[in-house]
Amino acid sequence: MKYIFMGTPEFSIPILERLNELGEVALVISQEDKRRGRGKKVTQTPVKKKALELGLEVYQPSDINSVESIEKINSINPDIIVVVAYGQLISKEIIDIPNKYIVNVHASILPKLRGAAPINRAIMEGFYKTGVSLMRVEEGLDTGAVSGVYKTNIDNKNAGELEEELSNLGADLLEEFIKNVKNNEVEFIPQRDSEMTYANKILKKDLIIDFNNTSEEIVNQIRGLSPHYGAKFNYKDNFYKIFDAEKIGDNTENQPGTILKSKDKLLIKTKDGAINVKIIQAPGKRAMKTEDFLRGNSLEENYLIGGN
Repeated sequence: MKYIFMGTPEFSIPILERLNELGEVALVISQEDKRRGRGKKVTQTPVKKKALELGLEVYQPSDINSVESIEKINSINPDIIVVVAYGQLISKEIIDIPNKYIVNVHASILPKLRGAAPINRAIMEGFYKTGVSLMRVEEGLDTGAVSGVYKTNIDNKNAGELEEELSNLGADLLEEFIKNVKNNEVEFIPQRDSEMTYANKILKKDLIIDFNNTSEEIVNQIRGLSPHYGAKFNYKDNFYKIFDAEKIGDNTENQPGTILKSKDKLLIKTKDGAINVKIIQAPGKRAMKTEDFLRGNSLEENYLIGGN
């Protein structure tokens, strides 16, 4: 069979590699390259970089639903289009192109956590389990009928660790789907819309730690934003990022946000206890273990951390 792959971030790469092992990937479609960093250097998308390494043709339209894009995809005459975190909604004109299916590998147990940030939100919202779902692409956002789901426990993973695991599970799930297509054993089950939730994209306000929350809620926020974002707190008009922390008990009557200790470890009061900060990043510096950070930096004990 002939495939088209559509994806953009790191999460998509293991699934692209697996598809390339399973058959002919005639075209890889990715978002446009962007200027990043202080020097505003043009940076290839992770999927484009990997596709070029594999010797695959790459197409990067600004609008996937333009006449030019539709003509390009039509010219390939694909049997299956695989979409993985591509980043644009797909029109019915493209949905109707493949000879067999257009499917999406989504990083949640659908219909839960449809939308842009399912991995982050699963951790931030305290889910115990999550997974990957393979569904038919429709015009709606992650609404299509589901062919298969693989599940995993979240445990204490952060978003980066969970992303890697789910990406590999997604590759396995796609391989199973391709096998079922070849054996004419594909079955799609409609989602129960009454059970759906959305995983909204991460906004600036989601990065700010509110120490009036419980220790568990704060640790989940930190894990859910690590390592790509970093949860932030405001100390004397500077934002510090936390990439790892653990909840600990504390029965003092200090206000939430009070720095309880900052000599050999950094303890910050929460609504129902405290957190022990394990990895921190000062403004303009690299992230480091807190004990290393505190050797050259000092945060005032009993200081009440501000908001945003």
